[in-house]
Amino acid sequence: MTNAIETRLAELGLSLPDAPAPAANYVPYVQSGALVFISGQISAGPEGLICGKLGADLELEAGVAAARACGLALIAQLRAACGGDLTRVVSVVKLTGFVNCTPDFTDQPKVVNGCSDLMVAVFGEAGRHARAAVGAPSLPLGVAVEIEGVFEIS
Repeated sequence: MTNAIETRLAELGLSLPDAPAPAANYVPYVQSGALVFISGQISAGPEGLICGKLGADLELEAGVAAARACGLALIAQLRAACGGDLTRVVSVVKLTGFVNCTPDFTDQPKVVNGCSDLMVAVFGEAGRHARAAVGAPSLPLGVAVEIEGVFEIS
């Protein structure tokens, strides 16, 4: 049976990837009470990793798309944490986004909006959240964006 969140994803023309496996010695998420803390999800799409540096070899639109890909991975991990039932999501509490960029690049908030806008599109008002958008001189595997999240579930 399809639930409201799965229906919304389909209406947006989106499909979730499989929840990515950890790349090192950590777990993909930890639940503490009603909160789920999801480890940083790196930018990857169907063709593989989305790599590059904003302000050098990537344009803003590519960074926004990379952040959106991180958001899809976050939702995939959240689905796993919810036992497959995304209707258990009460709220997106906080996102922290890291943008691989040059020192003079200052549009980190616009890049991370790719993920923030996705959360609101998928979860509605429950998708509105606190956030940080931080520039980084490099990210794991040379990816363009990494985003971690805190979510409340029932």
